[in-house]
Amino acid sequence: MSRLSKYVFVTGGVLSGLGKGVTAASIALLIKSMGYSVTAIKIDPYVNVDAGTMNPYMHGEVFVTEDGGETDLDIGHYERFLDINLSKDNNITTGKIYSVVIEKERRGDFLGQTVQIIPHVTDEIKHQIELVVRKYGSDVAVIEIGGTVGDIEGLPFLEAARQLRLERGPESVLFTHVVLVPRLSTLGELKTKPAQHSMQELRRIGIQPDVLVARSSIPLTDEARRKLSLFGNLPPSHIFSNPDVDVIYEVPLRLHAQGLTRVLTEKLGLNYVEPDLSPWAEYVEKFSNPERRVRIAMVGKYTRLTDSYLSIIEALRHSGTSLRVRPDFIWVEATDVERGVINVRDLVDSVDGAVILPGFGERGVEGKISTIRVLREAGVPLLGICFGLQLMVVEFARSVLGLSDAHTTEVNPETPHPVVDLLSSQKGTIVKGGTMRLGSIDVRLVPSTLAWKIYGGAEVVRERHRHRYQINPAYLRAFEENDFIASGFSLEGFPEIMELKNHRFYLGVQFHPEFKSRPLRPSPIFTAFINASSSSPTH
Repeated sequence: MSRLSKYVFVTGGVLSGLGKGVTAASIALLIKSMGYSVTAIKIDPYVNVDAGTMNPYMHGEVFVTEDGGETDLDIGHYERFLDINLSKDNNITTGKIYSVVIEKERRGDFLGQTVQIIPHVTDEIKHQIELVVRKYGSDVAVIEIGGTVGDIEGLPFLEAARQLRLERGPESVLFTHVVLVPRLSTLGELKTKPAQHSMQELRRIGIQPDVLVARSSIPLTDEARRKLSLFGNLPPSHIFSNPDVDVIYEVPLRLHAQGLTRVLTEKLGLNYVEPDLSPWAEYVEKFSNPERRVRIAMVGKYTRLTDSYLSIIEALRHSGTSLRVRPDFIWVEATDVERGVINVRDLVDSVDGAVILPGFGERGVEGKISTIRVLREAGVPLLGICFGLQLMVVEFARSVLGLSDAHTTEVNPETPHPVVDLLSSQKGTIVKGGTMRLGSIDVRLVPSTLAWKIYGGAEVVRERHRHRYQINPAYLRAFEENDFIASGFSLEGFPEIMELKNHRFYLGVQFHPEFKSRPLRPSPIFTAFINASSSSPTH
């Protein structure tokens, strides 16, 4: 391991979904705000090599990095808090580790040894962490270990962290443990017993936490803090309350106010510099005090787990906050539209704008298409992302061009009018994992179009992609003759952005602008959409 680098491990107990990712990102931000270079790593103990083949209902959205990594959504939290681009290497999984270890064994690299979890797997885990630290030349690496302490699949990663502490010393490795402290509604009392058992399990594994972050619905009471200190074997000054907040970017402000930044520097032997968190305080103030509110319909097929669209939600909030506009989300499940549970025409009077969300597969397609038609004809501002753009094209071909059988070949390979078709580079692809058109790719903008204006007159922009299908250029002339024009093209020549003339805002993008949106530097696409939605007349 690098002689100068420091390592902060973030673990979680009691249950998943506590906000370890936000805690890790907050710690990273506080350290960076003191002038240190920081990288962040997410360890996912699942055996998948990456998140790319996972259904969003299983693990939330798949976040895409600049270099085309399909990663856990917490990588998105790290990028947004730190305002840096990370890579696929920043997401380490059991699948990646075992793939490397097995490949080494097959090559004979272990020279006849019996390959075991200790030392071979744990050594590889430490090696992969070190590769990331060297790549970025970081002073500090914040490493979140996913899952819950006690899960069998997480044990090798916790063991590797324990070994690293032994090898480097306590001044170079710090353990932060995130726990739930529930409040029973019947008693109104915060209960620390689940956290006590979680810390006990962590110590049984060989790790004594240096810092405890307690998640709860309300701030910790003195009595709860006393119990956590006594049974957790750490001083009260190292226990930090992280109650529910309206906006996640308030978390680092709350933790800093309680003294976490000083504890981190003292434990790691770093010089303390008072961090300038004023931009984040200003962001929280703007978010908390909007001048206007807009109602945004979120039309998708994974709406029962909103983490499926986490980056889009955050991007809309980033742009809204910059305009002092609070977006309120109205979730529209496309399959409910198909079943008649939702009457799309009711949306016309109840929303100010709509996002046609990305996704794959046949389920919910016709619900999205019928929603697009109603909203388009009513003049509601509409933004389509990836598959959302593709279905905007299908709807326009059917409703305006009169091609009633038009479709995407993803859903109907036999359609006589394949207005959306498989990328030529994808033909013959059998392996699904990591084979889509992925990562940051150039998009050439058409001058004087809405898209060109949104991006400030840029000739070329770079945005992140994740798709196998494209708008079929063979139909472009027919679309443009009816004012549905392409305003951005790939270097290969197919449309990346399409917009409808003489409409308040009707624009679809093949890429995912949400992945590059940051709280203090929002995406131009989402800002333009929120601006159009907030200035649209009541429908």
